[in-house]
Amino acid sequence: MTEAHWELYSHPSDIGVRGVGPTREEAFAQAALALTSVITELGKVQAEEAVDIECKEDDEELLFLCWLSALLYEMDTRGMLFSRFEVEAVAGGIKARAWGEPVDVARHEPAVEVKAATYADLKVARGGDGVWLAQCIVDV
Repeated sequence: MTEAHWELYSHPSDIGVRGVGPTREEAFAQAALALTSVITELGKVQAEEAVDIECKEDDEELLFLCWLSALLYEMDTRGMLFSRFEVEAVAGGIKARAWGEPVDVARHEPAVEVKAATYADLKVARGGDGVWLAQCIVDV
């Protein structure tokens, strides 16, 4: 079985984020790491403060978009970056906790602002090998 991991992939004008894991929830958590890595180096973000996030959607792909959108909202409104995520399934969606810290421009050196998660290349699926994939293009 493939170990959980995240990756970025190229797109003509934006960037793709992808999470891979043994469960849907781990794939979502890995995609969240990819999202943060678009903005800054993950190693620069300390997991100091926890924020709870809940998303409700019956469709897995819409749930994934809700998840990434909720993270972007929390980053924007709280002025934070996140580097650790725990996601669990609940009836009708997910419940998650994200750990991070307030943005320190000098230390984090944010490269770009992610404006939104999009429907482009949106996919949440379990492969024949049992490994889950969650991906989409984010607008930068």
